[in-house]
Amino acid sequence: METEMDTAELGEQIVKTLKGIYDPEIPVDIYELGLIYDVMVNTDNEVKILMTLTSPNCPVAESLPREVEEKITKIDGVVSTEVEITFDPPWSKDLMSEEAKLELGML
Repeated sequence: METEMDTAELGEQIVKTLKGIYDPEIPVDIYELGLIYDVMVNTDNEVKILMTLTSPNCPVAESLPREVEEKITKIDGVVSTEVEITFDPPWSKDLMSEEAKLELGML
């Protein structure tokens, strides 16, 4: 049970860290923007993040996933981080949170 709590706690720290990473073209964090599809933490505290970009031609296609990997790996307790980029399904504005839409004046 304690391991599950640690994993859940670690998951919360990961989400908090993701909310501190911003797409340089849009003033909204990548989590609220809907770029993070899944965060998986196994019992060995190895992290895998499935994410997308706003488009395949995104100017930060190289640097943003690397930034995510570096910042998540720095969290105490994280053993390793793997970031996988997918375009299935492609990102759309529908994936944005209400908070992000409000921030961008879309509501």
